[in-house]
Amino acid sequence: MAQLFFKYGAMNSGKTIEILKVAHNYEEQNKPVVLMTSGLDTRDGVGMVSSRIGLKREATPIFPETNVYEFINQMAVKPFCILVDESQFLLKKHVIEFARVVDELHIPVMAFGLKNDFRNELFEGSKYLLLYADKIEELKTICWFCHKKAIMNLHYVNGKPVYEGDQVQIGGNEAYYPVCRHHYFHPEMKEEGENNYV
Repeated sequence: MAQLFFKYGAMNSGKTIEILKVAHNYEEQNKPVVLMTSGLDTRDGVGMVSSRIGLKREATPIFPETNVYEFINQMAVKPFCILVDESQFLLKKHVIEFARVVDELHIPVMAFGLKNDFRNELFEGSKYLLLYADKIEELKTICWFCHKKAIMNLHYVNGKPVYEGDQVQIGGNEAYYPVCRHHYFHPEMKEEGENNYV
């Protein structure tokens, strides 16, 4: 039975590697998938799913006006699975459309993304995936500063932690650390150019 999955984790928890692995496993069995990602993430160009270890692949970008249900429904050959990267950037309507893909087209949808932003607020996409998903799974990683599980994302600019600003600020290792709750509030930041490990 098709289900809507939400797999979330802090930065560096391996979400993109996981999505590329799932795509490979389906396709190795000659089962086509549709890979989608937010049109907001332009780090490697629009419509690219890129991992920090260098693996990348083209994907269909999702924009605010995109109707993902109609996009999938109009495909001549339906995929075995739909994989969505950067799902935190989805709008509520996209999440509901993906739920319709599951319920009406009987195609599983696996959405991967962050749960909370650097201000510790839910992203819109994450909020509605938490509400609508059939299955929710946390992908784990460790805090940048200690051995505890990272559950938050620390944003920094010029070596200083930042807790306010626009929710959507695209960046990777150069702008964010995965951190535990303690180090979110008490980051052990050093001067720019120094090693930030403790």
